[in-house]
Amino acid sequence: MGKGGDGSENVPSLRRSSSLLRRLQQAGISSRVGDIKADLTVLKNIWFKKLRTDGSHAQRLEQFYGPQAHAYDAFRSKFLWGREPLVAACAARLKANSDMVWVDLGGGTAENVALMSKFMDLKRFSHIYVVDLCSSLCRQAEQKVAQHGWTNVTVVEGDACTFVPPGDVATLVTFSYSLSMIPDFLAAIDAAASYLDPSIGILGVTDFYVSSKFDFPLRQLSWVRRFFWRSVFDTDNIDIGPERRHYLDHKLCRVWERNGEGTIPYVPAPLRCPFYVWLGRAPTLAAQLVEPKVEAPHCFPPTFLYTQSWEDPAVDEPILDIQPDDVCLTLTSGGCNTLHLCLAGAAQVHSVDCNPAQSALLELKALAIRRLGYDDVWSLFGEGRHADFPRLYERELSPFLTQTSHAFWRDRLHYFRQGLYYQGGMGAVVWMAQWLFWALGLGGGMKRLVSAPTLEDQVKVWEGLWVVRFLVYAPVWLSSLFVQFFAALLFNRVTLWFGAGIPCKQAALIRKDGVRLSTYAARVFDGVVRGYSLRDDNCFYYNCLAGRYARNNCPAYLTPHGFANLKQGALDSLQIHTGFFLPTLNKRKYSKVILMDHVDWLSFPQAEEVAAALGRQVVKGGKVIWRSAALSPPYAPLIAKAGFKVKRVSSIEEGCMDRVNMYSSFYVAEKL
Repeated sequence: MGKGGDGSENVPSLRRSSSLLRRLQQAGISSRVGDIKADLTVLKNIWFKKLRTDGSHAQRLEQFYGPQAHAYDAFRSKFLWGREPLVAACAARLKANSDMVWVDLGGGTAENVALMSKFMDLKRFSHIYVVDLCSSLCRQAEQKVAQHGWTNVTVVEGDACTFVPPGDVATLVTFSYSLSMIPDFLAAIDAAASYLDPSIGILGVTDFYVSSKFDFPLRQLSWVRRFFWRSVFDTDNIDIGPERRHYLDHKLCRVWERNGEGTIPYVPAPLRCPFYVWLGRAPTLAAQLVEPKVEAPHCFPPTFLYTQSWEDPAVDEPILDIQPDDVCLTLTSGGCNTLHLCLAGAAQVHSVDCNPAQSALLELKALAIRRLGYDDVWSLFGEGRHADFPRLYERELSPFLTQTSHAFWRDRLHYFRQGLYYQGGMGAVVWMAQWLFWALGLGGGMKRLVSAPTLEDQVKVWEGLWVVRFLVYAPVWLSSLFVQFFAALLFNRVTLWFGAGIPCKQAALIRKDGVRLSTYAARVFDGVVRGYSLRDDNCFYYNCLAGRYARNNCPAYLTPHGFANLKQGALDSLQIHTGFFLPTLNKRKYSKVILMDHVDWLSFPQAEEVAAALGRQVVKGGKVIWRSAALSPPYAPLIAKAGFKVKRVSSIEEGCMDRVNMYSSFYVAEKL
């Protein structure tokens, strides 16, 4: 045996090898190497193995999936991006039911069943059928069923085109990345629709796709992407063309869909593959709406400007006198006043904004009211923070959001960790103002101001702030220098537009009245502090100073009574539109129109168009209200000329106008 013939010299080497292996295992390197090896096995079968063209479809599937079945789940989890949203969307709509039957067609290894267990108790299903034509995948599914002890799950090696569940009815039918692999997809969809429960049944599909040349706006792809991705998948006998989804739209009633794109392992990240999630029910007479593709106008920030509405509904309410048959049109802004109109009992409330982010905020508020309890809604929009928001979003909100709103919120879940009311344009101004108060030694004073027990105490705190005393008692040249410095900081074009949402045209109206912007701002805040208790009766400025609302000082939709009324049906009147105001005004007749300060933003010819449209679209006896930064807005005569009796309700010259006090005048016009 040579030197060390007893083999003793080999022992340290073995120990070093064993030690090295343990270190690799502890570092997770060996498992990662194993993962890569499994991935390469899958890639070999996808990219390099020639597919047979003879034999049955089952034989072709077995040839393709058989060698990679053991690594199927791990590899597919890295790029089947639509699978979890599909399961979440179905679960969100069905979890209140029990004794259901689920048929997962092309269910493969039963991974969808494992995913469903994240979102709802599987015991709510009396039975689950995992149907697949590939023998090797069925064996993997059977192992998974045994491993988890799912007694209500049956794996069926069979054809989706011919399978019918016992009892001939299913509450849920899903095709998860399988419909594109079924040659006779028409027969598969027809079969699934034949046993779908006509009352509560849902058919859900997720798959890769390319659009047709002319398709719905949010489905549309460029010709390059259509050609590239269809040809790539075609090499694996996978047809991702638009025909399958078109037939789904024809056969069933589409209730929700989402289009997205995701990465594929070992493919350059810029090559993101398009996928869709589609949910439908048995055909009804309900309209199948097509979500339009919308983008923010040029020069708008990528997020919302306002987290709350900046007009006082308490003043609007007696002027508007909402009736049960009223059809209202309003600007969305932060959405608070839109929800107030719903609570007032209008038959229809149409809320429009050209900024998709404002629509996304209102949609999230409305959906949260529908889907969540009061405590969760209060945390989200009262406190502006919710520690469990990512889970709530995934399970309760995302499955019902429009694609545009989901595209906005999916990357901004942190808003509810950092504080909603410090986000967006106005939120940035609030954060900067609070930082400035601290830097100037006013932090304690602001806390005392917002917590003053009476209006008299509040005014004393206000007058006791050093900055207020300085502006009152300092020499004129010194106070002017101070004001000019902060005016340059706070009232420049960038801050006014991206922070306060004040365009140049509106600032020009203020100057035309002979008022400096700094004087205008001082008038706003001084009037508010002397007119209303911030702690008890002014949720607008309480929110700015505290970064949240108080239970006794908040918009109506956040009160227990308002929340309950909205949840019980008042919210059904709401319709959210993303687009410009004038086209929405021209679509239907209205009895109440809330212009806010919208016309301040427009040129004179644009204001003429709006006035003429109001004359056509507002019914006799209908009312239009608006506020303006000008004492006498130049467009008021245009509205009068269009057939209205115009009256100025109040102006800043008469003192504090309302809890916001941000405008110079408030008007109402009644259609003659």
